[in-house]
Amino acid sequence: MSNLESASLSEEAPTRLTRSQWRMIILASLGGALEFYDFVVYGIFAQFIGRAFFPMRDPIVGLMLSFAVFAIGYLARPVGGIVLSYFGDKYGRRRVFIVSVIVVSMCTIGMGIVPTYATWGISATLLMILLRLVQGFCLGGELPGSITYVVETVPRRAGLVCGIVFFCVNSGVLLAAAVNLSVHSFLSGDDVAAYGWRIAFLFGGAIGLLSFWLRRKLEETPAFAEMKHLAAKHPLAELLREHWRPVLLGIGTTAVVAAFNGLLFAHMPAYLDRVLHYDPRRVAIGQNVGLAVVSTGILLSGWLGDKLPRRFVLRFGSLLLMVLSYPFYLAASRHTIDVVLLLALAGVAACLANGTFACIIADMFPTRVRFSGVALTFNVSFTVFSGTAPLIATWLISSTGNVAAPAYFMAACAALSLVASFGLKAVSGKIDAHPAG
Repeated sequence: MSNLESASLSEEAPTRLTRSQWRMIILASLGGALEFYDFVVYGIFAQFIGRAFFPMRDPIVGLMLSFAVFAIGYLARPVGGIVLSYFGDKYGRRRVFIVSVIVVSMCTIGMGIVPTYATWGISATLLMILLRLVQGFCLGGELPGSITYVVETVPRRAGLVCGIVFFCVNSGVLLAAAVNLSVHSFLSGDDVAAYGWRIAFLFGGAIGLLSFWLRRKLEETPAFAEMKHLAAKHPLAELLREHWRPVLLGIGTTAVVAAFNGLLFAHMPAYLDRVLHYDPRRVAIGQNVGLAVVSTGILLSGWLGDKLPRRFVLRFGSLLLMVLSYPFYLAASRHTIDVVLLLALAGVAACLANGTFACIIADMFPTRVRFSGVALTFNVSFTVFSGTAPLIATWLISSTGNVAAPAYFMAACAALSLVASFGLKAVSGKIDAHPAG
């Protein structure tokens, strides 16, 4: 069992979080939730963005192009993660939080007001792509920074506090799904396509500015403050030279979560609506229910991860998703199970991996390069397996003619994480109650 895991079982471990710890954890998590809303809302409204900026005769081609821009945003994440984590490991976690949230907020507002292709032509399309790139760049340091911040703030309860982060992150996605439901409830289909999707971006930008105001009250983590004088001069170089194996294992371990999130958050709404012809309002309800189930399950699995070796919990979750992916898509394609119940069951299957992966990758790296290690691992995995998920899923349907084909991608990513989980024991145990780097 890792140092992190054994520490959580220690008699010295506090049974409750202090008020100060709760305050720092919630502030760090809230910013991640609000920024992730901004990023995910693009995927939810991808079909309408495709019509506005990629006017094609074939709607599937237009949808694929809009998902390609979704993937481009993810391509910027590793670069942003490397740059922002460099400053985070060298100068502190707090500064990165404050800068990233204000830039993402302004980009999101910009995406809500940029004119369509019909008004500005190709300039509108290029501007949307640029805003998406900058948004992805800043998000590359956001969630890795949140993970790093909370595990260093409360190392003995790392599983629980990581669960809180992703509960809040999923709540941000849940908010995006709720906005989607509201827009479809109060506006006609034509109005949603014309301007309704912009409301979601403007709302996201506004709550991002609120997040910026809250983030100013964050303090530096105790772990970084303790070893600030020992901060790595070149975090990325040190990471690749001395910790390349944990990076590779972390990328593989995270694949199952990245693929699931990319499919559920970005691909599923358009897939169920335009390919399988479900009622859009029913789909939005189902996505809300599925996200609520995942969010609750993440808290429970994070708590469980403080009691049991996390690699076992993640391993079982990966196995579930590998085995159940095709039955899920087959049931969806045949309309044999109500879509709300179906998405709720998907959330149950996914919460084990979603609630443990973040603490697992944080446990692989020492304090002096933790931000860089988490950022590189997280962003590369999410770029490869989440950013491309909607595009690959749509391509699989188009090339095979099988509307259940996205299951192949999900099952393959789950199998990769299952295999990677068997190498975790040898690289874990870097977080403890007295981090010396």
